[in-house]
Amino acid sequence: MEILNLDFTLVLHRKLLIFKLVRLGCYNTNHFFRVDRGFVAQVADVASGRSAPMNEEQRKEAEKTIVGEFSDVKHVRGILSMGRYSDPDSAQSSFSILLGDAPHLDGQYAIFGKVTKGDETLRKLEELPTHREGIFVMPVERITILSSYYYDTELESCKQERGILKQRLAASAVEIELQRMKCFP
Repeated sequence: MEILNLDFTLVLHRKLLIFKLVRLGCYNTNHFFRVDRGFVAQVADVASGRSAPMNEEQRKEAEKTIVGEFSDVKHVRGILSMGRYSDPDSAQSSFSILLGDAPHLDGQYAIFGKVTKGDETLRKLEELPTHREGIFVMPVERITILSSYYYDTELESCKQERGILKQRLAASAVEIELQRMKCFP
């Protein structure tokens, strides 16, 4: 099991949508569709990147877009930055983790967090075999996100959060087992 700890104190609106998507389990069974050594590891949009179906609430949140909120924070290794189309206000749920410095992205893509633990995981991503498809460098094999979760280190009492986390972990275990049975009969 590989773990990345992330700090989301850099934003407001982007953070709120990403947190909600994580809490709803939208990134579970999603994947990294792009791994470009020294540049980015990019997570697919949850609406199209998951292998498990989404419920109505997940679909509703996944369809939301985020207005481009750009900052003076630099795109350096470990930064989390929203993916988007050419329209700066088209970000949804795809995001990149920077694997190196990318000053050409500064002021162009909305930053919403940074990796605080797990650089060894980023190094392992960079070591994976890849191939080029058009403009993207993609992993040869699918890199699935089995489970994602959010916890607030600033809460005084985590009792309610622990209960929610236990429910989500139980649901994730069922989802993971279904995927395992499907892929490894």
